[in-house]
Amino acid sequence: MKPSLTRTDFPVVYTISTRWNDNDHYGHINNATYFEYLDSAVNGWLMQATETDIRDLSAIGIVASTGCDYFAEIGFPDVLEIGLATSRIGTSSITYQLGVFRAGDPALRALGYFVHVYVDAVSRKPVPIPDPIRDAVEQLPRIDRPQA
Repeated sequence: MKPSLTRTDFPVVYTISTRWNDNDHYGHINNATYFEYLDSAVNGWLMQATETDIRDLSAIGIVASTGCDYFAEIGFPDVLEIGLATSRIGTSSITYQLGVFRAGDPALRALGYFVHVYVDAVSRKPVPIPDPIRDAVEQLPRIDRPQA
């Protein structure tokens, strides 16, 4: 799949710096590390956007599904902009579309998706998305995942 999305499709970003130990033996960021960036971007942005420590809510977002397509390498010492969008907001789940960009570069390096299912923090049974979370994510742009 050739990326058709660019940085302008993701007006909301969370900035992350790569770390020395993120590079693998081949001299670029290991594919598994992208998932750490995506997880940190979603949860870090939610904390900023809601002005709430989301770990203290009665419902928590559990990752139910995640994936990533890679288009160009990144490495240390890159500064990344993780663009946030949604493709679906349901009753108890949110599907994010996450663009990975080098800061200042419009070219999409990777496109990830990330599904949060909200569950009661104690019982772990699905519950509706908490209002502060829903209010924040409804402000994100909608991007449908490109088909391969």
